[in-house]
Amino acid sequence: MQALVDTSMAPGASVHGRDGLLSLAERYDAVRARTEALVASLEPEDMVVQSMADASPAKWHLAHTTWFFETFLLGPNVPGYEVFDADFAYLFNSYYEAVGPRHPRPLRGLLTRPAIPQVLAYRHHVDRHMRAFLADDLSEELQALVRLGFAHEEQHQELLVMDVQHLFAQSPLKPAFDPSWKAPEPGPAGRFRPVGGGPVRIGARDETFAFDNEGPVHTVWLEPFEIADRLVTNGQWLAFMALGGYRRADLWLSDGWAQRQAEGWEAPLYWQHDGEAWSHMTPGGWQPVDPDTAVTHISYYEAEAFARWAGARLPTEAEWEHAVRTRDDLEQVDDVAWQWTSSAYAPYPGFRAADDAVGEYNGKFMSGQMVLRGGASVTPPGHSRVSYRNFYRHGQRWMFGGVRLARNPGTSPDRERLTFLRDTLAGLSSSPKAFSPKYFYDGTGSELFEAICLTPEYYPTRTETAMLREIAPALAEAIPQGAVLLELGSGASDKTRMLLDAAPWISAYVPVDISADALEGATARLREAYPTLAVQPVVGDFTQAIELPPSLADRPAVAFFPGSTIGNFTPDEAVALLRSVRERLGADARFIVGADQVKELDVLLAAYDDAAGVTAAFNCNVLVRINRELGGDFDPQAFEHRAVWNPARERIEMHLVSREAQRVTVAGQTFAFAAGESIHTENSHKFTPESFARLAADGGWEVERSWISPAPAFGVFVLKAV
Repeated sequence: MQALVDTSMAPGASVHGRDGLLSLAERYDAVRARTEALVASLEPEDMVVQSMADASPAKWHLAHTTWFFETFLLGPNVPGYEVFDADFAYLFNSYYEAVGPRHPRPLRGLLTRPAIPQVLAYRHHVDRHMRAFLADDLSEELQALVRLGFAHEEQHQELLVMDVQHLFAQSPLKPAFDPSWKAPEPGPAGRFRPVGGGPVRIGARDETFAFDNEGPVHTVWLEPFEIADRLVTNGQWLAFMALGGYRRADLWLSDGWAQRQAEGWEAPLYWQHDGEAWSHMTPGGWQPVDPDTAVTHISYYEAEAFARWAGARLPTEAEWEHAVRTRDDLEQVDDVAWQWTSSAYAPYPGFRAADDAVGEYNGKFMSGQMVLRGGASVTPPGHSRVSYRNFYRHGQRWMFGGVRLARNPGTSPDRERLTFLRDTLAGLSSSPKAFSPKYFYDGTGSELFEAICLTPEYYPTRTETAMLREIAPALAEAIPQGAVLLELGSGASDKTRMLLDAAPWISAYVPVDISADALEGATARLREAYPTLAVQPVVGDFTQAIELPPSLADRPAVAFFPGSTIGNFTPDEAVALLRSVRERLGADARFIVGADQVKELDVLLAAYDDAAGVTAAFNCNVLVRINRELGGDFDPQAFEHRAVWNPARERIEMHLVSREAQRVTVAGQTFAFAAGESIHTENSHKFTPESFARLAADGGWEVERSWISPAPAFGVFVLKAV
């Protein structure tokens, strides 16, 4: 639990800026009303039970936050004030030794009396006296103590949600604390962002309110580092689980491994598997685990093990604060999950706890706990701030704890594998089932695709290659002196040679491909064939990894996207890719794109279902890859390849069709297939010159030149940014 201490607020500062210039009385009413609103849907029975020693009954939270105002404000400062009930000082004290003895924390669930109506009467009694007290002209010291009371109650609002969620998770009925609660928005896996080092200032500065453990402001030295712009997702965590994260002692700190074994951890707190899929407890009740939302309810030990497994680490709290203060592109900072840091909860240089009873709460907890930064979906609005230091013990999990990774420059976590698992689970969970075609291209898949290009039925490659050989001099006219050629999905880079030969003034080549094996071989061959050309390969998903290396960023750029791969995207995805390339390469960029054209049905179907079965093997290889890299148990022989023409969308569709009713497991999740049910693995949209020009325009480009081959028709387009 966060410390309850005095503030470091400057004298005379206004009340919390998050609610505007509210008076203390208005702010008091708002905070107190929010607490009672949180429990409005609870039954009396819900508010009495204590589900574990770390949690407290909702009734206790209602009373304890009231006790704070009575004990520290009304009692010492209102002449003649009569306490509501003298026994409450014992029942609802928490940690304040100087105030007197207290009821043992693990036994709070045995307090059936006072009953709920009496606790609410206690709250309203104190509220009446506090409103009268706040009407007076209070000293700056008393105003600061009132604001501390606000922050204290807001902390207990979050604790109340945590504790009730833990209680409801023990019920076989899995009731919802708040049926209207919405999970944080899903999103992609995070990207690492660079953060500079050097001497930096850490701690509360000009915040309207801060706990004293957030100061004094002090200087720390940081080496340059990188930090993820989003939190680790459930899908990434499923990859960690599927690939042995909870079974590998080498990933865990010794104390963490001991606790994992003793408590049988196999997944985050609240996760359960029903034989087919994972679900978990949320404030909104029992819900399926969404692979694209941030993982929560994990301990420091789990977070540290995951970071080690991912080839990264947890940021220090100084790194976290410096990154948040200096970068404006970090997401999920304080509205999803508190983020574990690698920093032990210890005093800042120059820290001194206050001498009074309120001050005793903080310093004595600066041992045996770890700092979390940020805020969570259940943190009261405006309660968080950049300097906030939350803290929990290493093995606690019922709070909304998540992970933001950091790493040293030059290191790289296995982000592609985590994304592969996330996308695979999402695709198998969708209806109809689907895979992303980008995962065709492991080493074997790339070799099979090269073999497809040699089949007599597959016309696109040889048609486009013949076109490029003929029009290469004309294409070279669109390539400026000293330009960088950026190829998306480069594969073997065979077609690239025609551009390199036609435009020897190209200074650098940046091939981007998801297959490290294919990229390594192509790079070696190109460096041997073009010794003066700077070849800088990028392993990654070209829908995201389309930024030029920093050393080449000031040169003119031409993107190259042959093979009609753009037809594998949905129209919306294709437009997004076109826009992304336009934004990354700038206003003077050119984009050379190959796009297959609409033609006779028999020619199309044969091209995607060749007589030798090479395309079928290519399609089924994705199942082999899932088995190898994600621990799946697909039987490739239990699926057959099928290619069909969708006339409404002008595209060839490839499917893997289940030959029989069966069940398949990936990452601990089981997926049922009916006989004849398919996995939609790829689209290959076909275009006319007019439809491609419309697509390009939607993506921020205009067609500058184009060529269409004789039958079987294929198009090559030079696009100019607009």
